[in-house]
Amino acid sequence: MRIFLTGATGFIGSAIVPELLKAGHQVVGVTRSDAGAEALSAAGAEVHRGTLEEPEGLRDGAARADAVIHTAFDHDFSRFAENCEKDSRVIAALGQALAGSDRPLVITSGVGMGSPGHGELAVEDVFNPGHQNPRIASELAGNALLEAGINLSVLRLPQVHDTVKQGLISPLIEIARQKGVSAYVGEGRNRYSAGHVSDAARLYRLAVEKRQPGARYHAVGEEGVEVRAIAEALGRGLNLPVVSIAPEQAAEHFGWMALFAPMDLPASSALTRQRLGWHPTGPTLIADLDAMKY
Repeated sequence: MRIFLTGATGFIGSAIVPELLKAGHQVVGVTRSDAGAEALSAAGAEVHRGTLEEPEGLRDGAARADAVIHTAFDHDFSRFAENCEKDSRVIAALGQALAGSDRPLVITSGVGMGSPGHGELAVEDVFNPGHQNPRIASELAGNALLEAGINLSVLRLPQVHDTVKQGLISPLIEIARQKGVSAYVGEGRNRYSAGHVSDAARLYRLAVEKRQPGARYHAVGEEGVEVRAIAEALGRGLNLPVVSIAPEQAAEHFGWMALFAPMDLPASSALTRQRLGWHPTGPTLIADLDAMKY
């Protein structure tokens, strides 16, 4: 297939490109920069210039593809709600490009959208349209496209990691450097689900090849890693003391990350593994944190 890939030079997208090419697909990768265009060309992909701020340009590129994978997202979490709404507009535009066809669109969301409630295991078949996490905007936009007959599926991400980046844990590293301590909230028993970037890239390929309208998949290799264990790994890597922060002090210590630091986000991928024959093989989150160069 000729696959239009947004976020093609990003952390996950740059892992998806070789995964798709290796499987015999053509890749048209979206980038906004000269450096990104050079990287895509060197990898063997076509280049499409575009930005999330101009969804019409992305729609035009998607219209000339056999399938679309949407991974691009503005990761300025200080404007998280606004960026989620921007993502919903991009999803709507990509869907318009595929109207009247069975060409698949795979969009990206977070595993928290599959959680029945705080601390409960998120599963693929749960979708709560009233979820308070702003990222629900992406799946609501996807549902509107499904109702319009678009072949859309959702890939939900946990903390995706390697030895360079680790989702929300990467900003925790910077906060620890600034504050001189590696911290967690309360007892630190809350959990983050996790998955290696190579496993996530393979799952995107399997999802777009499956072409299953309405399917939701979880790129989860580990159902829940305690945040205290994460803080301890960061303490070892940064050679910093590990401390507990009282909930009422979280905002002062973590800044915008105070929204996410106490969240309990375990998630399952049992149905994903069953439905796609996907089996994670990458290193664990703590293994990557211990192996990275700080």
